[in-house]
Amino acid sequence: MLFSSPIFLFLFFPLVLICYFLIPSRFLKVRNAFLTIASLVFYGFGEPFAMLLMLAVVGWSWGAALLMQKIQPFRRYFLILGILGNLGALCVYKYTNFLIETLNACLHLEIAAVEIRLPIGISFFIFQAISYIMDVSRNEAKTQRSYWKLLLYISFFPQLIAGPIVRYQTIEDAISSRTSTPEMVAEGMRNMIFGLSKKLLIADVAGKIADTVFQMDDALLLPAAWIGALCYTLQIYYDFSGYSDMAVGMGKIFGFVFPENFCYPYSAASITDFWKRWHISLTTWFRQYLYIPLGGNRKGTARTILNKWIVFLCTGLWHGASWTFVLWGAMNGLLMTIEQLLRGGKKKASSGKWYMHVYTILAVMLAFVMFRADTVTQACHFYQAMFSVSGLSRRGFAAIMPLLSPMTVTVLIAACILAWPIPKKLYAAAKKKSAAAAEIGCDILCVLLLLLCITNAAATSYHPFIYFRF
Repeated sequence: MLFSSPIFLFLFFPLVLICYFLIPSRFLKVRNAFLTIASLVFYGFGEPFAMLLMLAVVGWSWGAALLMQKIQPFRRYFLILGILGNLGALCVYKYTNFLIETLNACLHLEIAAVEIRLPIGISFFIFQAISYIMDVSRNEAKTQRSYWKLLLYISFFPQLIAGPIVRYQTIEDAISSRTSTPEMVAEGMRNMIFGLSKKLLIADVAGKIADTVFQMDDALLLPAAWIGALCYTLQIYYDFSGYSDMAVGMGKIFGFVFPENFCYPYSAASITDFWKRWHISLTTWFRQYLYIPLGGNRKGTARTILNKWIVFLCTGLWHGASWTFVLWGAMNGLLMTIEQLLRGGKKKASSGKWYMHVYTILAVMLAFVMFRADTVTQACHFYQAMFSVSGLSRRGFAAIMPLLSPMTVTVLIAACILAWPIPKKLYAAAKKKSAAAAEIGCDILCVLLLLLCITNAAATSYHPFIYFRF
């Protein structure tokens, strides 16, 4: 769909931005109404029926929170009702056919699949609605009496369909009172351009190679398998973090401050550290609303391990209705368990050791093979190719040569370097010497990147963001 393209988002945004700033800042209610309408148009353009579902989810969550406040004796029941209603909608649209397929396979039944189109971004906006209900029940967020303000919070187009998952109290004050300073606008534009560059200049290049390799089937040999795994690992990071940067940037321009969603996860020195840096808003959501309510790490080692397994199996299911996602979650749960048992009572692992970084990135790559594969069978075939030494042949290396042009290799090397906080440290060092020169240099880089993105978009076909389908 066109609206899932980064180019559509980048074209839609300037039109909304111009109209938004034509409205005087003192008319904040009018600005909010305009942003809400623009968000509904953005979502409804590609998913007309799904827009009605989202409106219903917001209404259900809004009503449940109000009833929790007004009828205190039944507060717990309205909380459960609000959560079950949201999870019910998610399960019906996302997991109905998965359940049917599983029952057919296990019980040898022949239940026909149901034609249900998965609404784009449903996992994101339903989790955001649940977080609002939970936070109101804990008195961590105020009950929003205005349906329209809650609708703006959940439907705001920059983060509607691929996050980050923002807690209501994070932007509660900004909905009622906010300003967009020139500094925020400039910083937001930089975030947007860097995010767009990640997507178009790196993720799409790596993605083409990954797609080709994962379609090789019987022709897949060891060199191509490892190249494909590396490229997908780079693609999913630069694709998703690129969108998150764009969402944070757009929000900042409108006066909303969203939390960062990635913090150089590929520089992590353990899987535990990786999950503190990867998709931070989702990790935080599961910690706040599942892991801690289950008991967290307060009930002994065995219970802590069980809680982590539950969280990661749910994390896998959240990403998709397939056993590949469940097994991907299980792989992460297993690695977290091993790390905890090896660490024992120590709070920190040997994070400074180089081999810990190597272990982490290899573990992440292997897990992402399962995440990317269409079936468990394909994933197993891919793993077999990765570790079959018979693939170390002239034919094996010849198969990857058409994939690796000089430009492609340059992009992949740059992607590996940029996955570490090297540019951030260089910018900080330059800023210490001369803040003005560093700012000018950053602006020049943004202009050059934007020109490259425009050229790239004009020359290549569009590629939707990976996480739009979740």
